[in-house]
Amino acid sequence: MTEDIAIIGMACRVPGAASPDALWRNLFAGIDPIRRYSDEELRAAGVEEALLRDPGLVRAVGHLTGIADFDAEFFGYSADEAAQLDPQHRLLLETSWSAFEDAGYDPASCPDTGVFASVGPSWYEHYRLAGAWPGAHPVGAATDHAAARVSYALGLSGPSLAVQSACSSSLVAVCLAAQNLADFRCDLALAGAAAIPYPARLAADDGLVSLSGRCRTFDADADGSVFGSGSGAVLLKRLADALDDGDAIHAVIRGWAINNDGDRPDYRTPSGSGQAAVVLEALRAAEFDAVSYVEAHGSGTLLGDALEVDALDRAFRLAGIPGCLLGSVKPAIGHLDGASGVVGLIKSALVARHGTVPPTAHFRRPNPHLPLSGAFTVNTEPVELAAPRRVGVSSFGLGGTNAHVLLEQPPPLPRPAACSQHLLVLSARSPQALATVSAQLRDHLDREPDLPLADVAFTLATGRRAWPFRQFEIVANGSPSTELANLGRLWTAGGTPDWSTVFAPGHRRVWLPTYPFERTRQWAKGVPVLPE
Repeated sequence: MTEDIAIIGMACRVPGAASPDALWRNLFAGIDPIRRYSDEELRAAGVEEALLRDPGLVRAVGHLTGIADFDAEFFGYSADEAAQLDPQHRLLLETSWSAFEDAGYDPASCPDTGVFASVGPSWYEHYRLAGAWPGAHPVGAATDHAAARVSYALGLSGPSLAVQSACSSSLVAVCLAAQNLADFRCDLALAGAAAIPYPARLAADDGLVSLSGRCRTFDADADGSVFGSGSGAVLLKRLADALDDGDAIHAVIRGWAINNDGDRPDYRTPSGSGQAAVVLEALRAAEFDAVSYVEAHGSGTLLGDALEVDALDRAFRLAGIPGCLLGSVKPAIGHLDGASGVVGLIKSALVARHGTVPPTAHFRRPNPHLPLSGAFTVNTEPVELAAPRRVGVSSFGLGGTNAHVLLEQPPPLPRPAACSQHLLVLSARSPQALATVSAQLRDHLDREPDLPLADVAFTLATGRRAWPFRQFEIVANGSPSTELANLGRLWTAGGTPDWSTVFAPGHRRVWLPTYPFERTRQWAKGVPVLPE
């Protein structure tokens, strides 16, 4: 049996969605963020003429808006430094900060946090080395430095490891983070990844890239993946500590496993026995007797999908577990390379938390090679899950490194005692950002009218960094108390109120909108970028 690990914070930026909540809504609305580029657009992004004439060129991309933009000042970078920084590192920094805020923590209050992170190969750096960007090689630009850069920027002194296992990198990072928590190597652990692949791909003979420009996981017309850009991060804590600390919990990690396929006929070919073994190990660690849903790796290839479902079937049979629903986020947003696993985990945590499985996009006719039956099914409409909601997540890397994580729905949490008035404090780095913070909070409270205002007030006061530009509001059934008004005036004057006089023990953190970064274009001259 493993130590139970709580997911207390989540953040992502993926094609079509700038947050987990936006991704969740898009999955049900059927939003298609895959963009198909013209030759003119690809030419402007540096794609060579010979490649444009190749009939195997795939022009479809899971496009992420704003990859040339970054809030450099927020993280203490000058404009020149920001332009030298690989955009994948920048994306990972912002997503990591947002995961802390989603959990209701300022990173400065949690120095003993481990970081386990990955970024992909840098085509941005390739252009610099080719002469488009003259100058010295920037320190910390390599993939090896992704985790250390986050630790440095956020002031985190726990274990800090770059994780590189191709497509499975970020889910392997989650497993390493969970194990470090279980071994008491740190008290919080951040796991995540960012990927911005080269904007044009060639459909390969082995079917990894979709010539049709559409990822159709499990479908008879599957011909590979469409690649995309994005980032995801989760903040983890031992479940017992999370409950003691009043944390909001998205889901609970009950088991995890990592292995490699080892010897096989071809380096690029996955092994069904290796995949079955990693799933079985995780199932035995979690001690589950049933699973509601599995978020598959879902490569969208006829062979890969068939191997994956057959491996799941073998593992479940050996564990004495019946089949379940299957799905994958890749058809909805594209294959996000090393970031795909953590984004699949984020989707799965939302499934466990909300109790609904969204449909898998573009699934029409089952791949005839899949052992789909009454045991394993792919839903084309939303499906409600019965409790206990238990969810598996798979991620398999080219080269054979496999990871599987098992989640369970969050435990029920007590609601705070009723209170007649609440002090809501907000701050930001500029007046414009403060106005956005205020508007985001109002919109969020309108969408979530059942959020306890006492917990909202507690999270805003104790779970956010205090920036120079500030405002407060007192929400009261009657006349606001003089004490709260005085605390609010102290806050806006730049003071630090004693929040222990306002919040009695027992308050809990809740999920609120994260900081609205003020991004500006930070892009090296001569390095091409896809148009928005």
